[in-house]
Amino acid sequence: MMFSRQQRLHQTLPVRSRILAGIRRFFIENQYIEVETPICIPAPLPEPHIYPPSAAGGYLQPSPEACMKPLLAAGFEKIFQICKCFRKNERGGRHLPEFSMLEWYAAGHTYTDLMHTCEAMFEKIGQTLGLPIEIEYQENLIDLTRPWRLMTVSEAFDRYGTADMETAIREESFDEIMGLEIEPNLGLQQPVFLYDYPAETSPLAAPKPENPMLAQRFELYIAGLEICNGFTELTDPEFQQTRFENELARRRAAGLPTYPFPDRFLKALRSLPDAAGCALGTDRLMMLFTDAKSIDEVVAFTPETI
Repeated sequence: MMFSRQQRLHQTLPVRSRILAGIRRFFIENQYIEVETPICIPAPLPEPHIYPPSAAGGYLQPSPEACMKPLLAAGFEKIFQICKCFRKNERGGRHLPEFSMLEWYAAGHTYTDLMHTCEAMFEKIGQTLGLPIEIEYQENLIDLTRPWRLMTVSEAFDRYGTADMETAIREESFDEIMGLEIEPNLGLQQPVFLYDYPAETSPLAAPKPENPMLAQRFELYIAGLEICNGFTELTDPEFQQTRFENELARRRAAGLPTYPFPDRFLKALRSLPDAAGCALGTDRLMMLFTDAKSIDEVVAFTPETI
């Protein structure tokens, strides 16, 4: 039976509300503080392929990272928030220019700890919704039993890509192969943590001590959907400054938009403890738990309906 978008919303929005309540309970029960940070910021962090829209006096945040890390540096050891984020030129079945994001940080944690937190949070959401340990998404039966599968990025390129990881980076086809060849094969039966990304694709993540060419970063995939991106934080302000400068130089050379340099963020980084943080797209999470094919089915308003 075909349903109109409005009919689907009557199914999905109540589930969305319950999931958000479950997320908040999970983090509060685990001693996290819920925080609120500005949506309009003066200097977005320079990251590849992310372009925030301008607003009066600054830019709409592409993520709350630029303000949450200074809170972490100020001594708030475990923090989270669910907020609106904005990115230009993002619209499709899985993308919106304005979307909702859950982001959390914990002092003393690493990207491995974040993976465990993801597993436990999903368990909490399942309990909130009264769901079994398996869910069905777009004809894929997903087993959420812990622990979830681990796969390195290099292994994923070897298994599913037409080039290995090093060749893809050298030939500048990393993102294309990842998006078209690898992602559709990930997490079709069980969630998969894809981890150890190339350092040059992960400007805010700490490098692996035993191999600085790789970053302590993962992304979670379920039924081909990228759900979240987490990493051990880079805490070296000089190293971070160099990465920012390189990204801004790359943009200038390519004629792409540039933004003010985030000096205050780098200053706060000097007090940042060893920590890890994760950003999770809550709209895609809603898609997963409501078996929604399009992101339009799980948000009350889309750009075309306002």
